[in-house]
Amino acid sequence: MVSSTSDDPNTPAPRTVTLTTIAEQIAAIDELIGLAQRRIRVFDRDLSETGWNDAERMARLGAFLRGLRGRRLDIIVHDTGYLERSCARLVALLRAHSDAVTIYRTGPEARHASDPLVIVDDAHYLHRYHFEQPRATMAVHHPERTRPLAMRYEEIWATGEPGVNATVLGL
Repeated sequence: MVSSTSDDPNTPAPRTVTLTTIAEQIAAIDELIGLAQRRIRVFDRDLSETGWNDAERMARLGAFLRGLRGRRLDIIVHDTGYLERSCARLVALLRAHSDAVTIYRTGPEARHASDPLVIVDDAHYLHRYHFEQPRATMAVHHPERTRPLAMRYEEIWATGEPGVNATVLGL
C-alpha cells in the first residue's frame, strides 16, 4: 500500500508494507538502518530472530554511528542472554561506540510487552505484532504513523535497567 507523496521531490513517496516472514523483516530492518540519519531505537524479546549479529548489519550500524555527531542506537530487550552469548559483533559495536549505543533490559513494568519495534528517526518503523507471529508492518516516511509507536517505545524504555555494558568489570 502506498500513501500520499511528499512535497520534496527527492524524498521517496511514503509507503507501508505488510511483512509475513522473518526473512522479510530482516530485509526491512536493513532497509530502515539505511534510512537512518539520527536515531535508531529497537525493542525485542532478545534479538535472536532478526539478524542482529550479522556482519553486514553491524558494518551498516558502524557506518551510521561514525557519521554525524549525536547519532544514537538504543536497544531494549526482555532477555540479554542471547546478546551476551551470541552477539559478539553487537557487543563489539557497543564497546567501540559506548557514547552512542545503549542496551537496556526491560523492567518489570514492561515485561508484558510482546510486539517488537524498530523506530528510525521518528519517521520510519517496523512493528511486529507479536513475538510468536511473523506478521509485521514496515512504514517508510510516515512520521504521523510512527509517532504512537515511538511513544510506546519510550514507555518501554522508561522501565529499562542496565542490560549489556561496554566494559566487563570484576575480572
